[in-house]
Amino acid sequence: MQAYVRPMTTRTAFLAHCRTTLAGLRDEGRYREFAHLEKLAGRFPVYRWHGEGGGREVTVWSSNDYLGMGSHPAVLEAAHNAIAQHGAGAGGTRNISGTSPLHVALEAELAALHGKDSALLFGSGYIANVGALSAVLEALPGFHVFSDVKNHASMIAGMRGAKGVSRHIWQHNNLADLEARLAAVPREAPKLIAFESVYSMDGDIAPIGAICDLADKYGAITYLDEVHAVGLYGATGGGIAERDGVAHRVDLIEGTLAKGFGVLGGYVAGNADIVDYIRSVAGGLIFTTALPPAVAGAALASVRTLRADPTRREQLAERGASLKAALDAAGLPRMPSASHIVPLWVGEAAACRSVAKRLLHEHNIYATPINYPTVPRGTERLRLCATPFHTDAMMAELVTALRAVLPHGLAMAAE
Repeated sequence: MQAYVRPMTTRTAFLAHCRTTLAGLRDEGRYREFAHLEKLAGRFPVYRWHGEGGGREVTVWSSNDYLGMGSHPAVLEAAHNAIAQHGAGAGGTRNISGTSPLHVALEAELAALHGKDSALLFGSGYIANVGALSAVLEALPGFHVFSDVKNHASMIAGMRGAKGVSRHIWQHNNLADLEARLAAVPREAPKLIAFESVYSMDGDIAPIGAICDLADKYGAITYLDEVHAVGLYGATGGGIAERDGVAHRVDLIEGTLAKGFGVLGGYVAGNADIVDYIRSVAGGLIFTTALPPAVAGAALASVRTLRADPTRREQLAERGASLKAALDAAGLPRMPSASHIVPLWVGEAAACRSVAKRLLHEHNIYATPINYPTVPRGTERLRLCATPFHTDAMMAELVTALRAVLPHGLAMAAE
């Protein structure tokens, strides 16, 4: 029997599409290039860049390891101990030999962090949002979900993946617009409001309490993404909801272990029955291998450390304020921010990539260029964050470098 050969027309058309799309991205200055950066334990935020001319050390200003917990001695020790005791891998999904005492203890710690009955681990924050939102929104027929226009792609994927759901996109942090959309839906219809606490591209913060007021008024449940806030805000690192005293009013809180906690993984925390329901039906949990023991052990140590000691949170706040002051004093085009995230406006995709490239190649500074579609066209920016380990000297070097590499009009404003 002659083997089946896929028609060349399909392959040719697909390859042509790929090449045309990639060429367009390059022409627009939006082609993604990954900098080969080697994180150096004990040297954070200094990395080794494997670029032109071999490796050299650079200062990274765009790490999501906001508190440097990825190199904390207690976290590293816990990872080593877990490998020694349990081996490298979990050995299966959570229901196929993949649930260890470390996973159970980490879930209990996360539930306590948010003052909730229960918590559930996922392989990443992205998987947590997709799995939990899809599971919840398919639980009742005729669900309406109200999504902030700036919600993360993983939240959007979770909402789009739920069958039979009506999506309503409300203007960013605009309570009047949210209320108008809630009021237009029959009161008896099931509703969910999905939003973030800290928005990672702008650094602004949602009015969580006021959104919960609207949820109460219109009979909706709330789903809050705290990935850019857990570990960083609140008396014990429970996020903006803890800081504002409203965590008890939020039905489901989703977080990550990969940013403030410096490791890997995602989770949701909430009512025990709701979390158990998600555990029972979410495909992203059921069909994904559990987090490795070293990751679970390291994350557990990180959460416990940050719950007990606010020092790094306090340092993050001070360093963020210092960076904003330094940029402002230099007249550099910092965008408004209410959080540790500090966006610096450039305003054009090719220019943004050029600025980031020159910072790296000429000044040994890495800052991530953020272009469309992550942000609207014309708002392209560098995304900066000063961690507890960015010194005043590093800030001075950054300001000098930005003055040298920003486009002429922006650089002139800094003179």
